[in-house]
Amino acid sequence: MTGFALLDLTSVFVFALTGALVASRAQLDIVGFVFLGVLTAVGGGTVRDLLLNRDPVFWIGSPSYLAVAMAAAVLVYLTAHLVDSRKTWIVWLDAIALSVAVAVGFGTTQTLGYSAPIIVVMSIVTGTLGGLMRDVVANEVPLVLSQGEIYATACFSGALAGVVLLWMGAPLSIGMSAAAVLTFVLRAGSIAFGWKLPVYKARPPKV
Repeated sequence: MTGFALLDLTSVFVFALTGALVASRAQLDIVGFVFLGVLTAVGGGTVRDLLLNRDPVFWIGSPSYLAVAMAAAVLVYLTAHLVDSRKTWIVWLDAIALSVAVAVGFGTTQTLGYSAPIIVVMSIVTGTLGGLMRDVVANEVPLVLSQGEIYATACFSGALAGVVLLWMGAPLSIGMSAAAVLTFVLRAGSIAFGWKLPVYKARPPKV
């Protein structure tokens, strides 16, 4: 197994954990756990591959991704009752999966020969859409749309940093690493220290 494939499987596994933890908060059955886990794990990568006309979509070409996601969901189903603060676990595991997924989306798109703007957009798509689907299906406020949360911005900043490094002549592995690290630092800062973007506030009309 290549390092890139291992990174991709890591992203799938950790995102599946978050989906299953959300299912535990909603008190779903085992089918609900597996559905939310798999949806979260492969959602972003599926949209990316469809937009890039990649054939086959990554989990169809290698069903092991589905097996890993399902295993993660079952693991959470059996152990979620041991976790004290599932919301905290969801947020932090999501931050880890987000950063890894951005790097995977970055590497996949660059390897397919697309330009810098597409690399950045597809990095964001890979990182955010699985979690967005998870939260919408579970009827929760999506993390990507939470007031002032540094989420999509973290993905954008990480991917942009990676693109700049590639432009400067750095190898793909360095660009992917930079994308992952900066994404995680910004997202973790938002969680731990309350870093936020300014939000729109309506102003009274002038008389």
